[in-house]
Amino acid sequence: MRHATGRGARLAGLDLARYLALAGMVFVNFKQAMHPALQEPGWLLSFFHFLEGKASATFVVLAGLGLVLATRSLEPATARLWTLRRALFLLVAGGMNLVIFPADIIHYYAGYFVLAIAWLQAGARALLAGMAAVAVLSAWALLQLDYSQGWDWASLSYQGLWEPAGFARNLLFNGFHPVLPWFAFFLCGMLLARLPLAEPRVQWTLVAAGGVMVGLACAVSTLAARSAWAPWLATGPMPPGPAYLLMGLGCASIAIGACLRLADRWPGGPWRGLLPAGRMTLTLYLAHILIGMGLLEAMGALDGSRSLREVAVAAALYVIIASLAAWAWSKKVAQGPVEWVMRRLTALG
Repeated sequence: MRHATGRGARLAGLDLARYLALAGMVFVNFKQAMHPALQEPGWLLSFFHFLEGKASATFVVLAGLGLVLATRSLEPATARLWTLRRALFLLVAGGMNLVIFPADIIHYYAGYFVLAIAWLQAGARALLAGMAAVAVLSAWALLQLDYSQGWDWASLSYQGLWEPAGFARNLLFNGFHPVLPWFAFFLCGMLLARLPLAEPRVQWTLVAAGGVMVGLACAVSTLAARSAWAPWLATGPMPPGPAYLLMGLGCASIAIGACLRLADRWPGGPWRGLLPAGRMTLTLYLAHILIGMGLLEAMGALDGSRSLREVAVAAALYVIIASLAAWAWSKKVAQGPVEWVMRRLTALG
């Protein structure tokens, strides 16, 4: 079926995109946890910089897309209740993870899901308007509020995170993945779910549109590089200014369109071996912190003494082992263990 509710290649392409987004986040998070003193070689540092904020933005876009696909056959009231239950589960899971890993993204997902309840039945124009409103409000907040409040940039620690005011400020404005502007990524995913993603013309359009957005983001950042606006118009995720928002949306669009096209053109390719991991991203995300970083800590690798090459090797090893473990697990159970628990606890009826 060549429609937004189509099966086969489209769903496989989305799972592949999730896998790639997760892999990118593992590399970024391992680098943050290991904070290597030696930031060389240059090409590897550039690779890590490229991944920062782009992989996680793609992850959030895919979450918005997945939410719509999961609820589109439900009655509106049922869809809202289902979404709220998922949000509560993610808040608990993310909150527990936040105690261990300050850059956790899962508790932010809880906020995105709650806000998304109002948009579940929204049309394309309303979603576009919502994205624009979030972008404008975010830019205004960056100009009017103190983005550095609460931050110790030397250690990347956040003071007052567990106080109500600090938690709210971190969640909404100046955390690692705050609602402003990250909810725009989520709304983008909800918008994409309303497109006939199985059609080649839509897939190519996503790649082309993403390329245009990335080009615009780079142009804006370059033009502002020597001005007082440089920090706010950079393509990095902190602070998340307009150029970063364009960059994140563009990279997500390219990744999703390209993965859908690959799945359509090469349906039996070896990349299918990565799909089980792409369907267990919540499990593998939590595992890369609890198990992956736990092992690194036990080995004394989080003391800042390791090289950037060692960070890359550690991240690559985790991705490979996690991919194999997910493949083996899928032979017995289709869902990852955390996904299974979430489904059981949030099921309706």
